[in-house]
Amino acid sequence: MTEAPTISVVVPCHDEEDNITLLIERLTASVEPLDPGFEVILVDDGSHDGTLGVMKREHARDPRIKFVALSRNFGHEAASTAGLSHARGAAVVLIDADLQDPPEVIPELVSKWREGYDLVFATRGTRAGEGRLKRLSSALFYRLMRWLVHFDFPADTGDFRLMSRSVVDAFLQMPERNRFVRGMVAWTGFRSTAVEYSRDARHAGETKYHLGKLILLTLDAITGFSAFPLRLVSMMGFAVTLFSAGATIWVAYARLFLDLPIPGYAFLVTGMFFLGGVQILMLGAIGEYVGRIYTETQRRPLFLVRELGGVEPSDKRSD
Repeated sequence: MTEAPTISVVVPCHDEEDNITLLIERLTASVEPLDPGFEVILVDDGSHDGTLGVMKREHARDPRIKFVALSRNFGHEAASTAGLSHARGAAVVLIDADLQDPPEVIPELVSKWREGYDLVFATRGTRAGEGRLKRLSSALFYRLMRWLVHFDFPADTGDFRLMSRSVVDAFLQMPERNRFVRGMVAWTGFRSTAVEYSRDARHAGETKYHLGKLILLTLDAITGFSAFPLRLVSMMGFAVTLFSAGATIWVAYARLFLDLPIPGYAFLVTGMFFLGGVQILMLGAIGEYVGRIYTETQRRPLFLVRELGGVEPSDKRSD
């Protein structure tokens, strides 16, 4: 095995054939002056287009450009983990392939790492190409996470970040299947700082994080780092019990002492619908945690590798 590079760059990719070549050009221009022996690890997450073919061409042109091809689409979080498990650098940068996160920011991240920080977040300042709804939902998500979790969760920060070898090794010790990478990295608690940057619009292709995936990611983030939904279920049960008891006492008092013509069926029907909705909500919250337990007990590999280019098989996978 060749000498480990100082800087590794991990890029999870899914249907990104139109972005990879330009991404490699900009990454090389940004990282090569910092470490001529750098490596870029491209992870093909079961792409249906020519993404893997572009990766192979880039690897043939420059052996510092390496690739890991997964057997199918395992999702962005698993693909990121696959890349991190094969990265050998003393500092590892995680960045998406869509060029919304400019590679030109990497020297600033490396500079902070050389100052002694183990974890350098790239915090989004301005966001080009994102509508008001997307910006609002992102802002609410990060504020909600900062309120729910019991560690310092960085706001307005995606997966674009630099991690020291200590952080990467700690991250790879976490075996959970329902992964939220940015939360897991922040949970490690190593000395951290942030670099603000302007996020660009996507260079080509379409975003992979549509509303459904964002909702699922939010559920993974909340249930993976907080038991608050279960506590909320208990509080709601207590509140419904008090409400029902109070309503029953008031109805009995009104019929016996105030002689008010209160039809019994109206209260019964509305009460049934109210309690039914609360019960379904409670079962849903409990079901999310039961589902996570079921997934964890299966102990299936987090990802499966179909093909490697320029990297050695890793024994650090979270399986």
